[in-house]
Amino acid sequence: MEITQLNTLQPAEGAKHARRRVGRGTGSGLGKTSGRGHKGLKARSGGKVAVGFEGGQMPLQRRLPKRGFRPMGRHLRAEVRLSDLDRLPIDEIDVQVLKQAGIVGHLVRHVKVIKSGEISRKVTLRGLAATAGAKAAIEAAGGSVE
Repeated sequence: MEITQLNTLQPAEGAKHARRRVGRGTGSGLGKTSGRGHKGLKARSGGKVAVGFEGGQMPLQRRLPKRGFRPMGRHLRAEVRLSDLDRLPIDEIDVQVLKQAGIVGHLVRHVKVIKSGEISRKVTLRGLAATAGAKAAIEAAGGSVE
């Protein structure tokens, strides 16, 4: 086995290519116009067609209407009013109870109780978030938020 010295290391045959030297005479094959053809946008320095440019036709991204921002997880969250809780016949309320009653959708995972309407009876919330006003109203009615 032959031991290779560091000072004799070389790249493998065909691994390195000579740099293309454009504009160095006709004999190189890339003289005169340097492989860019005659005139036109792409013959110029910095001449590139802009992304989305369609030759002067109104570009697709400008032809279509703007639709706004719609959060991806919007179907996983829901808000429930105090008046909705007041109509439920059950005293211990969690996400599953709200789904069975049809107050929130079946995909919902996070529910927040907001202070809208009145609550006149004692309820216990389990695993539900509540705004400060809603929490105060539930506790004033004798209920609790866990």
